[in-house]
Amino acid sequence: MAGRHTIILMQPSQNRSTRTFMDYDSVNHALDGICGLYERKIRNINPMVRNLTYDISDLYNFIDGLTDISALVYDDSLRAFLPYDRQWIKQKLFQHLQRLAQQ
Repeated sequence: MAGRHTIILMQPSQNRSTRTFMDYDSVNHALDGICGLYERKIRNINPMVRNLTYDISDLYNFIDGLTDISALVYDDSLRAFLPYDRQWIKQKLFQHLQRLAQQ
């Protein structure tokens, strides 16, 4: 899944005008992008903290706090984007962060 074009669709609040999307070259870049969103949020809350630390449950709480989030991942064999839900994103984030921690 590393090289598959991925679009993250997101609505942070109940306000429909907050709907947005983020476009990435791969699932892994999309997962990094989601982590980056969370890191920017906690940096805004704690601007004086130099080294951010968080665990997977903090990241899951961030994702669960969004009104909506989903992923569209391009499948070359179908020539179409396949939709994935919040739970899939959380599962992929866990696997992605696990791989990064082992490096």
